Amino acid sequence: MAISLRYGSYFYGDCQVGTERKERGVGSVEVLGGKNEFKGRQIVVKNQSSSDGWNPKDHSHCSIHASICLPRAMKWWEKSIVPNMTEITSSDHLVESLATAGDKLVIVDFYAPGCGGCKALHPKICQLAESNPDAIFLKVNYEEHKSMCHGLRIHVLPFFRLYRGAHGRVCSFSCTNATVKKLKDAMAKHGTERCSLGPAKGLEKEELLVLASNRGARFNRPPALSSI
Repeated sequence: MAISLRYGSYFYGDCQVGTERKERGVGSVEVLGGKNEFKGRQIVVKNQSSSDGWNPKDHSHCSIHASICLPRAMKWWEKSIVPNMTEITSSDHLVESLATAGDKLVIVDFYAPGCGGCKALHPKICQLAESNPDAIFLKVNYEEHKSMCHGLRIHVLPFFRLYRGAHGRVCSFSCTNATVKKLKDAMAKHGTERCSLGPAKGLEKEELLVLASNRGARFNRPPALSSI
């Protein structure tokens, strides 16, 4: 009796499981492997019946190894991100991003994964970024950068700071899903075409000194979180 051992080529996200097909004229064969075995473990081929006494355990080529790569579920702050939105990874990254922004309007969005107001506002921030491709949106995760946020005196979330060229910081405020118009109005006011004389100012000198002195420091004081 001819049997066929086959597992197909599967794509899951960006990951692929290889394709292989083997046939052998033997008795029926059962492939053992429940859901717990299909995670990179070996799938055992068990002989059920054979007309010629062939035992698959004696043939190493009949052992099938299958792996599956499961994509990590996206966090809410990772969804709907557009090209002009950047996740800040360090204080140096923030300083450099502001310094190289030129005359573009920069919106720094301070948020936290556990902030309900930040989560509710996130889709609208993504929409604003998409409709304002010339603006730069920098996202700062408070939980990952407590020292930096403390040095910048960020004590309430969600919180926004807007920067523009040589003028540096032009405004800062807290904003929720219910008061998102405040952010829209600020972007309309400071996002108009203008010519700044000189390079982008970025952070204030005092802030740069604080960030330089606070590197590696830890602060346990939590920010005030909005749930609206």
